Amino acid sequence: MDDVYVLDYVRTPRGKGSSRGALHGISPVELTVGLQHALTDRGLNPALVEDVVIGTASQVDEQGANLARTATLLAGWGDGVPGGTVNRFCASGIDAVAQTAARIRAGDLRTAVAGGVESTSRVPMFSDRGPLFCDPDTIQRVGSVHMGIAADLNATLDGWTRAELDAYGLETQRKAAAAWEAGHFDASVIPAGGLKHDELIRPATTPESLAALEPAFAALGAEGQDDLALAAHPEAGRIEHLHTVGTSPALADGAALLLLGGADSGRRPRARIIASATAATDPVIMLTAGQIAVERVIAKAGLRPADIDVFEFAEAFAALCLRFRRDLDAGPDRLNPNGGTIAMGHAFGATGAVMVGGCVEELERRAGRYGVAAVSGAAGLGVAVLLERVP
Repeated sequence: MDDVYVLDYVRTPRGKGSSRGALHGISPVELTVGLQHALTDRGLNPALVEDVVIGTASQVDEQGANLARTATLLAGWGDGVPGGTVNRFCASGIDAVAQTAARIRAGDLRTAVAGGVESTSRVPMFSDRGPLFCDPDTIQRVGSVHMGIAADLNATLDGWTRAELDAYGLETQRKAAAAWEAGHFDASVIPAGGLKHDELIRPATTPESLAALEPAFAALGAEGQDDLALAAHPEAGRIEHLHTVGTSPALADGAALLLLGGADSGRRPRARIIASATAATDPVIMLTAGQIAVERVIAKAGLRPADIDVFEFAEAFAALCLRFRRDLDAGPDRLNPNGGTIAMGHAFGATGAVMVGGCVEELERRAGRYGVAAVSGAAGLGVAVLLERVP
């Protein structure tokens, strides 16, 4: 088995996932092509790339028809460079990285590019009209609920208060603003559409402004979603609707790519991908699978949570981050030290690749040894990747 390394990492800024967002005018294919050009500008010879694997959650319209192959052709990387797409909902980008790393480790590939892209402003959530989201019979049989209802169910079961959720929302905003001010993302962020910074950060956020926000998912709950959730988890009694737009991941447009390769790549490795893990849980609780995957990959490597210097955990609502912090004893200095998707935005397919790349950068910044990146996705899916910095 060969070792596999992260050799380079680039991403776009994250734009608001609306028609008013700065990246709305750029197609997801072009977001990807821009990053492919950035990798070649940083010294990558495309002729050495044996595959391009892109995670995308809504593979329809502008994100359909194998976006990875289309982007690779448009990037001018030559007819001989393959491309393929992966869909594991919000964990698509990290799964693309994990799958590609496994192929390199097995000796099937030597050098490859993996990552993700999502334009929620141009290809809206649920626009693929999948039965899990749009067919009443499937929804009823599976018991699937909206992600926001799952978040409020988790908050209710764990007993978190609105004040505790708001405090986490404020913390991630402050971390993200401080990280940008300190230049923590300067080496990896490639401007796109005139946008140079993550567009969604709200540095003026205060406890008072968060407290004034209305619950975001109460209306959905009243329309029957609460009944679905309680049918699966009657122990909750009733669902407390506590999450707001200030404690939920904001929809975003963006893309991220990582260059992966073996020890013989000819480039200085930045971090070794030790292992990955996938997990699944029931589709109503849903959002706990990312944490399960983290626990699984740490145990697989014979490590303990205390051995991990950096956790990059996609902020799929504040309640799940508070649970992660409690269960793994991951304080604010180790869990999302530069902020997360509540503050900077969630571009579904891209988020996992951003988590992996950000974990590498933070390990380098603090000279840490081990880091874990993880994402929880819809339908109770989760993926985690364990990294070791190369000194």
